[in-house]
Amino acid sequence: MRHAVSRRALLTTTALLGAEAVLAQDAAPAPPRFGTAAPRRTMPTICVHSGNLAKVPYFQLGDIAAQLGFDGVDLTVMIGGHVDPRVTNVDLIRAFEAIRGSGLEVPMIATNITGPQDQTAFPVLYLTGRSQVPLFRLGYWPYGTNPIQQRLAQARQDLIQLLPLAQRSTITGMVHNRAGGFIGQALWDTQQVISTIDPRWMGYCYDPAEATAEGGLGGWESGLRLALPRLKALVLQDFYWAKAGDTWTMTKCPLGEGMVDWEKFFTLVAGSGFTGPISIYQQYVVQDSLGAMTRDLEFARRQVQRAWTAQSTR
Repeated sequence: MRHAVSRRALLTTTALLGAEAVLAQDAAPAPPRFGTAAPRRTMPTICVHSGNLAKVPYFQLGDIAAQLGFDGVDLTVMIGGHVDPRVTNVDLIRAFEAIRGSGLEVPMIATNITGPQDQTAFPVLYLTGRSQVPLFRLGYWPYGTNPIQQRLAQARQDLIQLLPLAQRSTITGMVHNRAGGFIGQALWDTQQVISTIDPRWMGYCYDPAEATAEGGLGGWESGLRLALPRLKALVLQDFYWAKAGDTWTMTKCPLGEGMVDWEKFFTLVAGSGFTGPISIYQQYVVQDSLGAMTRDLEFARRQVQRAWTAQSTR
């Protein structure tokens, strides 16, 4: 056991030192490989968010996702996720290899990183980017009680400071529009934060359910149109409002059973030329989780096939 621990420590130290040396000597960064008009793609890649399979170890993720019919995996790299960022150098590469060994892609990871002050940002982003994974979803900035403009300025400063690492790692950051008091919930606020950052390195991970909850009848569409030039990935969820006593609650549900206008949404996205990854989240409780995932995947694939086929014939 002592030998195994020593070997793990050695691997971690060696990887970090090697990465720092390469980072200091790298040439100009290459452009990202996914997002709007991604090369050599005519259709998006539909992925399972690995949080849906939280009880499955990462070395089995690829096999199960492939059996369900997914094209790839959106891997959680966070405390409580499939890869603990504190031991990235040991587990992250193995997770990528295991998923790809099942014939699937890993076009994106989900993190809680919000700036370079996170001590795990360097190993996570560098090893992920150098493993040919082009996208990472950022964490969240709660608005809290601070003045809005002050909070937006803080988030903008965090991302500007994170930018050199993203560039050298050849990986693009994405802000997810999470509803409920977080920067990005309205999409207009994200634009204020990232508008001065090169769109090759910072963009949107657009979620139509969260946008519909915050934007109502037309706000989600305005937000989507704003995001399209910087759109890097999609998160798919659905929801409806449920009332318990005097409180209305955003209740997640299977795709197609809630309030999202899927036909209009996918028509707009397909028309933009987007061919990046789509990650399907499952944040609702059912007895047959795998069966529900399959139904969500089938729904998403039908919508994608319809919208992108219609676009190609125009």
